[in-house]
Amino acid sequence: MRRIASHLLLDGGRAVPRPVVTVGADGRIVAVEQWENLDSDASTEFYAGALCAGFVNAHCHLELSYLRGAIARGTGFAGFARAIGAVRGNFTVEERLRAVETADARMWHEGVQAVADIVNGGTSFAVKARSAIRYRSFAEVFGLNASTSSVRPLLQYPDTTLTPHSAYSIQDAVFREIASEASDNPLSIHFMESPDEAELFRGAGSLAAWYGRMGWRCDFLGYGSPARRVAESVPSRRRVMLVHGCCVGEEDYDIIAGRFAERAVWVVCPQSNRYISGLQPPVELLRRHGAHICVGTDSLASNDSLSMVEELGLLGGVPLEEAVAMATINGARALGLDGEIGTVEVGKRPGLVLIENLAYDGRGAHLTPDSRSRRLV
Repeated sequence: MRRIASHLLLDGGRAVPRPVVTVGADGRIVAVEQWENLDSDASTEFYAGALCAGFVNAHCHLELSYLRGAIARGTGFAGFARAIGAVRGNFTVEERLRAVETADARMWHEGVQAVADIVNGGTSFAVKARSAIRYRSFAEVFGLNASTSSVRPLLQYPDTTLTPHSAYSIQDAVFREIASEASDNPLSIHFMESPDEAELFRGAGSLAAWYGRMGWRCDFLGYGSPARRVAESVPSRRRVMLVHGCCVGEEDYDIIAGRFAERAVWVVCPQSNRYISGLQPPVELLRRHGAHICVGTDSLASNDSLSMVEELGLLGGVPLEEAVAMATINGARALGLDGEIGTVEVGKRPGLVLIENLAYDGRGAHLTPDSRSRRLV
């Protein structure tokens, strides 16, 4: 067994001072206590900073890790989508696999315990099968001419379910087919990442113009808005993870909350949004409503790293203990893994992570530009 102590334990939205956590050889939490004097206790490891459970990256595209640095910043939403299509063919299979392996290893080292991973192909599954990280894979149906048959072969892999890419990129029958399938797993939907999405439902904006130039017609615009489309197409029993949400307003929130209540999960990826468009997710609106907020990194196509701590540093004035809860227990609940991970509780095997280089004042601990995380267990 290991006894691990630190200045703080950030757990379940609380900041517990002077923690000492006893962990068994199998990673299971045996005891959570508080220390009084460690000077004479040679059996206890002490680390400066804050301990927390392993992170849950609630939105990632691991298979796109080979695109790190390949797409310019600030292209905007439409420019980013076009750029991905232009550069995807420039990399070998070996380069793609090496990038996936590197990204997976880095996430584990930095304390990621579980990932909600979007997949469009089979590239990442061999790495995920060997990984110590727990992956829930969402086989994404994408394209106005797409059907579910193109991605159903991916369901052969463990812990993989279908999901629609977004409310703007799939025709109505296909969206409803995916949403109505019996599943205890959530849907993970890119949602209102840019103004173009809502404008499309009004027949305006650059997305509508692009579809028009390509001769593509949308059969779902009668819903009137992305929020109404999701609310009227997805059974209320299903959990929905709505990703990005940069352009969500009060009315959109009310529509979703009125349909799904606590089954609505809002996943914010602030670094990706800053990389692509400079927009930011509506964290304060969501907090004001007591929403279920999780944190993701998106992909290395739109991020410099897959660091959860760097994402938390962009959440503005959110207290650190609340931000860490978003990145741990909230993500675990969204994926149905909260009985196993997400909090440092006796009997769980949540991993144990150290967040270093914090600043302290009378209100508590805060992240700094130098804050980093590393796995201890």
